[in-house]
Amino acid sequence: MEKNYINVKNVLKFILGSGFGILMFLVPIPQGESFTTLLDFLKSGIKNLLGGSLPYIILFLLVVSAVMSLIDWIAKPDFIRKNEYLSKAFSTTPMYVVSKILGAIFGAMVVFGFGPEIVTSVDTGATIIDLCGTLFCIVISFSFILPFLTDCGIMEFLGVLLKPVVRPLFHVPGRASVDLMASWFGASNAAVILTREQYMKGFYTKREAGYIMTNFSLVSIPFCLLIATTVGIENLFPSFYLTICIVGVILAIILVRIPPISRIPNTYQEKTGQRINEEVPTEKKRLAYALEMSCRRADQFDLKTVLLSGVQVVVGMLFDLIPIVASWGTIALIIATFTPIFNWISYPMGMYLKLLGVEQAFTVAPATLVGFADMFIPALLITGITAVKTKFIIGILSLVQIVYLTEVGVIIMKSEIPLNLWKLFLIFLERTVIALPIIVLFANIFVR
Repeated sequence: MEKNYINVKNVLKFILGSGFGILMFLVPIPQGESFTTLLDFLKSGIKNLLGGSLPYIILFLLVVSAVMSLIDWIAKPDFIRKNEYLSKAFSTTPMYVVSKILGAIFGAMVVFGFGPEIVTSVDTGATIIDLCGTLFCIVISFSFILPFLTDCGIMEFLGVLLKPVVRPLFHVPGRASVDLMASWFGASNAAVILTREQYMKGFYTKREAGYIMTNFSLVSIPFCLLIATTVGIENLFPSFYLTICIVGVILAIILVRIPPISRIPNTYQEKTGQRINEEVPTEKKRLAYALEMSCRRADQFDLKTVLLSGVQVVVGMLFDLIPIVASWGTIALIIATFTPIFNWISYPMGMYLKLLGVEQAFTVAPATLVGFADMFIPALLITGITAVKTKFIIGILSLVQIVYLTEVGVIIMKSEIPLNLWKLFLIFLERTVIALPIIVLFANIFVR
């Protein structure tokens, strides 16, 4: 006899757990003449509590990450390779090992005040270490709250209700609606891995998997808040995130219909073949089925889930994301501050931004392209911009470009999906060029 998941306990888990997650992440809270979120209050409290010790904490994380990754690369010890959390944090490619070592060196230079000014300057390394401190506080504050948003059933509930529009709009199976929601709310690299596994099991074709990976693997809501905070427009976060959602959907509708995505073979994984057979139970109504799926998910939610998910996010971001930000962010700011390279290659984008009426167009033009390397760097490049509307535009653009090499690009290229570096860069450019006029339109509506 099939288990009945709809009971008082699971319904309360679904409603109260999901409600708490939505309250913390999405509900705007008045703060003076603007708005913020409860999560931002928590982040600020942690930052104030740590005070001057924060740079030393960041340096400690950078050194540990560099040393452990170097040990793993050279000796490949079992205590790292066979541990789920340690392997994700420290087992990486030679390029990332070098990046982590550079991050530790840059961090030591800034904290202890030695080395060339191009590294320790307030415009380069000092800015990055300060932003790493903000990132640390964000990670600590949201990691153990995020499961309430992702694991209590709200995504399953919305996914079932959205099935009728998913296939005609996005050309993917109805079951992908849950996958899409997971991608919107969860970490982008985790979403790509999830999609790859669905392809390997025969639930997506190559085209469907490649499309989802490059169009719906958005960064998490807290990271969107981090970007808004970094560029100084956290008071605009509700309209900021609403614009991200709308622009993301428009891009997804367009890009599935044009090359290179439209030219990816629409075939299943050769070994597994097609294993999907979608039929909504005829004896059930959609709303009732959505409730059943959400309660099935909520049934698996408990304190252990919160702790394990939180620890996994904390370990991954503190020992993987922060070192990459410290190294690549510092290098990008050095190049942007002390060389004209980004100005040269981004000149066409400057012309495009000027045509769209964006203030300080040529100043922010480099930020429109450097995101292909890492999603956080564009925000770093515009921290000194004074035009609020321009910050709004570039901040959103950096989050809807999606195809970041550090987060999803490497994973996609390692999968069996036929998307190489140049195709990924073409998709990145398509998203950038198409998104900008739409973002500018919303900026003119929301930002005065």
